[in-house]
Amino acid sequence: QVQLVESGGGLVQAGGSLSLSCAASGRTFSSYAMGWFRQAPGKERELVAALSWSGGTTFYSDSVKGRFTIARDNAKNTVYLQMNSLKPEDTAVYYCAASRWGMMAHTSWYDYWGQGTQVTVSS
Repeated sequence: QVQLVESGGGLVQAGGSLSLSCAASGRTFSSYAMGWFRQAPGKERELVAALSWSGGTTFYSDSVKGRFTIARDNAKNTVYLQMNSLKPEDTAVYYCAASRWGMMAHTSWYDYWGQGTQVTVSS
């Protein structure tokens, strides 16, 4: 069992930065690939970044590539999402999720989810 708790969301102006954290409980955290998803009102939840269990392999969606960075610290059971050059279209609820299947794109492959944290980017 893994419990995930996100933090770090908030309101920021376009061009600004935010750093999200996802703290995990459970001794098996390091065996899961981790993903950050987001869901804007009226839209489907989409994967924006993912990271292998070791942290050696990453994935970014085209919409955030070059602006967001995902990282993990297995000693601290934490995964991070650094978001730079934020745009109004980045406004969404951001969720972290854990997958025993690897860096999968679809939500159905993720076993555990956090409660989400709101990110709002004003223009």
